[in-house]
Amino acid sequence: MEKGPASGRDATRIPQRDERMPIMPGSMDRGPLQFQSRSAKRSGEVLGVASQSVVSVPPTTTIMGAIKTMTYYGFSRLPITDPGTGRLLGFVTSVDIVDFLGGGLRHNLLSEKFKGNIFTAINSDIREIMSTKLTYASDKASLNDALRLMYDKNVGGLPIVDEDIRIKAIITEEDFVHFTAGQTTGLLVEEFMSPNVVTAPAQTTIDKMTRMIIQKGFRRMPVVHDGVLMGMVTASDIMKYLASGEAFEKVVTGDIGEVMSHPIKGLIKRGLITVDRKADLGDAAQKMMQTEIGSLPVMDRGSLVGILTERDYVRAIAENRGILS
Repeated sequence: MEKGPASGRDATRIPQRDERMPIMPGSMDRGPLQFQSRSAKRSGEVLGVASQSVVSVPPTTTIMGAIKTMTYYGFSRLPITDPGTGRLLGFVTSVDIVDFLGGGLRHNLLSEKFKGNIFTAINSDIREIMSTKLTYASDKASLNDALRLMYDKNVGGLPIVDEDIRIKAIITEEDFVHFTAGQTTGLLVEEFMSPNVVTAPAQTTIDKMTRMIIQKGFRRMPVVHDGVLMGMVTASDIMKYLASGEAFEKVVTGDIGEVMSHPIKGLIKRGLITVDRKADLGDAAQKMMQTEIGSLPVMDRGSLVGILTERDYVRAIAENRGILS
């Protein structure tokens, strides 16, 4: 029987959407978020809102196995847990993967420990590159406690754990976008967008793009051609590209240089979706949920003036608690 990504050692084939993925003991496919079906009050305990179906992998999962799991489920972060106890050990994110393959600090591991052999590197354990600096909340915490912790620590996902640090659930920035979707909040996009937007020309290579993501601490970047906005490219887009199709074949044969020299415009997979700077945050959230995207370029009379991300909703709600009521 073929092993899936959560089993750890199969790094030769990527599962398709219509195939059943094996799930680690104690874990489930997180699936789509359904806030309307949750019975807890929005301001109540965090477990009433956080997703309790959590996909995790053991630290012996290969790096490529973790990439496959994240790609299959559409995750940008993946918990690493002890297979025996379920205890949370670490996290890996799409930025960590890009860092490793694309020239960040983790890339030094590829050069020094694996002598530049990409095939050996991607078949090494995910614990080689996972982060062990954990921020988590107790399963007894309130939603406001979790919100404040995410806001103060500037993290995109917060594991909810029991007293033995066993992961019970996870709450993410996306959950807080759901809170405001379709509401009239009285808060404008321009109040919470990031106005200082760094863009990348369409012909920028994937290699250069990865270095920009790592050096500037971005997870996504608008792509322009002759001053016209074409779309967005994210760290997850790069990770998916490196783990699929022809690019995947080149990676496992060691020719990562050719893969990374392609222009980033080829990674834009959807039409341009934007929001007006004067739009209500609730309307922008609704657009993000309907289109399943984590950020929106903000426009003013045809010009790019900012970017609104899921993280901005954590800040908006933390600074305006009335949205939760």
